Amino acid sequence: MTHTLGAVATVAAVAAALLAPVQVNAAAIARPAVVTTDNETPVLYDDRAGGNASGDDPAIWVHPADSRKSVVIVTAKEGGLRVYDVGSRQVQSLPATEAPRGDAVAGRYNNVDIAYGLRLAGRRVDVAVVSDRYNDQLRFFVIDPAGASARTPLTEVTAADQTFLFNPDRQAVEQEQTAYGLAVWQPRPGETYGVVTQEGTTTIATVRIVDIDGKLGYTDIRHLAMPSHFRLPDGTTWVPCEEPGVLPQLEGVAVDQASGVLYAAQEDVGLWRLHLPLGPRSRPTLIDRVTDFGIHDVYDTETEECEPVDPNAKGYGGNLLTADAEGVDIYYGRGSTGYVLVSSQGDDTFAVYQRHGTNRAVGSFRVAGVGGVDDINGSDGLAVTNRPVGTYRQGLLVTHDEPDTGPDVDRQRDATNFSYISFGDIARTMKLTVDTRPGNDPRLR
Repeated sequence: MTHTLGAVATVAAVAAALLAPVQVNAAAIARPAVVTTDNETPVLYDDRAGGNASGDDPAIWVHPADSRKSVVIVTAKEGGLRVYDVGSRQVQSLPATEAPRGDAVAGRYNNVDIAYGLRLAGRRVDVAVVSDRYNDQLRFFVIDPAGASARTPLTEVTAADQTFLFNPDRQAVEQEQTAYGLAVWQPRPGETYGVVTQEGTTTIATVRIVDIDGKLGYTDIRHLAMPSHFRLPDGTTWVPCEEPGVLPQLEGVAVDQASGVLYAAQEDVGLWRLHLPLGPRSRPTLIDRVTDFGIHDVYDTETEECEPVDPNAKGYGGNLLTADAEGVDIYYGRGSTGYVLVSSQGDDTFAVYQRHGTNRAVGSFRVAGVGGVDDINGSDGLAVTNRPVGTYRQGLLVTHDEPDTGPDVDRQRDATNFSYISFGDIARTMKLTVDTRPGNDPRLR
């Protein structure tokens, strides 16, 4: 069953939110802090020789008893999925196979998140949930309880002939405005939802994940249209510049499992907060804006770039996010404390906001590589956990890196990979609070 909801925020309502100043402390406008990493996954190449593998988004599965057996699961688009251990060694590679449907084509896996404790065929399982752009649906992979020590850590359990998430038929799917960003929401035991964004539009969908004859599928699709144009304090209306026929899309999404708050990064706009479930009360609040928010651009069809109408315009942007705003995830502290992390792709940094209250900006950092590992460039997806993972005793951040520029990388090929960063190092550098208690993360209780 599908329910479609209209836009929940009018232009006037959004304008009112934009007039309110972003909550920032002094550290947030200082130069980004610098942390280091010496741990990265093997390089992926987006060409025929490399299996058209382009890294995009990671998820961290934490083993309940032995954190050394935890795994990092990443999407590689047409290259499928990769599974790495806590030392960034690859333990499994899964191709982007055809979805189990009558009109299927080979998949393109874009984003991934973890659902803990789903009931499937009479047993409790943890599942990697994946958005498949070429089939406009979700795919599901059971995680072996042995984790990194398992022969095959992931096994697909997607039910047959799942409904397209955003399109009426295969012909529409082929236009590729399909399933894009993804987060899992588990509001209470026995209830699991996927939150999915649509490529090239402002639409967000939620679906309920269910057992269908011993496989996993979904039902109850709900749509919500986020804002695409904004009334500015100077009286003009700003529309983010995009290619013709494209709206300012969202990709990175994360759900606070304790409060039901969805954080969503609209790439050329900024970071939103809204409450789930989607409905008339899901009024979005713009937490922070990209630096060029409000600068009027025009699309040049020859260069295929957006150029400012007035090169000297200052706009109404924030200080921490340089478009594109991309990956989002949550570091859980005790109660409502902790942090929301967002990758600022345009300047190779990561913004940090408080999890509670009005999500006041804390500051930002960049990641420098050491010991033969390269710096993080153009990060897309990221994942963070407060739990000890292997040698990362104060939590772990995993982030996408594009392009990978390490000493052994073929610079003539499109190279990507993922880097592991100690959250303890981030916390010491930025004076953040570390709290590794398992009860902080509602998914791991």
